[in-house]
Amino acid sequence: MQEIVSLDSQIKKGLLDGCVLAALEHDESYGYKIIDDTKSVIEISESTLYPILKRLEAAGYLTVKNAEYNGRLRKYYRITTLGLGRLAEFRNMLKSIERVSALILGGKK
Repeated sequence: MQEIVSLDSQIKKGLLDGCVLAALEHDESYGYKIIDDTKSVIEISESTLYPILKRLEAAGYLTVKNAEYNGRLRKYYRITTLGLGRLAEFRNMLKSIERVSALILGGKK
């Protein structure tokens, strides 16, 4: 298993949207499961996740539905076509960052 690296708060904030969108890329999910699915690479608390989900929903990147589970309502989040496009943009940005990282870490010109 990879080591979880402690990230600068600004960098981490920038990565969280991409992590949440990636966690929802193939199937709908709910908050606790998103936290569980991403915990091996980045720490997301409930108090951090839910504002991100609301922001992504407001931007049109996610849809939300309520469904009963064990007698309680649970919110399920699904990525939209717009959200898939944003995830693709995010991945392209990361490729650019990889090139910069290679220069910084490996001394490549």
